[in-house]
Amino acid sequence: MYFSPFNIKDYENPKREYNEDIAVLEETDFENKLIVYNDDVNTFDYVISCLVEICGHTLEQAEQCTLLIHYKGKCKVKTGSLEILKPMHQKLLSRSLTSEIE
Repeated sequence: MYFSPFNIKDYENPKREYNEDIAVLEETDFENKLIVYNDDVNTFDYVISCLVEICGHTLEQAEQCTLLIHYKGKCKVKTGSLEILKPMHQKLLSRSLTSEIE
């Protein structure tokens, strides 16, 4: 029995799709990181409330960061330019939280 190529179903004769090369621009401005370190003084609730108020975190974000701070010793809580991070860093320090900008 002879089958004509016109009777072949699409899945038996797939058409190739070709990807085009696309140039991607990489951001050259390195973002700074605001890091908060663990201490033995402040409570979870206190750190969470500070991250919500100062860094603009949601409650879930603040809880996750606080757990990382506790178990890993530190957490990157925010990234951005120095103009944005420096006031946050100063407010965290004024609330007795240990932080730095990298």
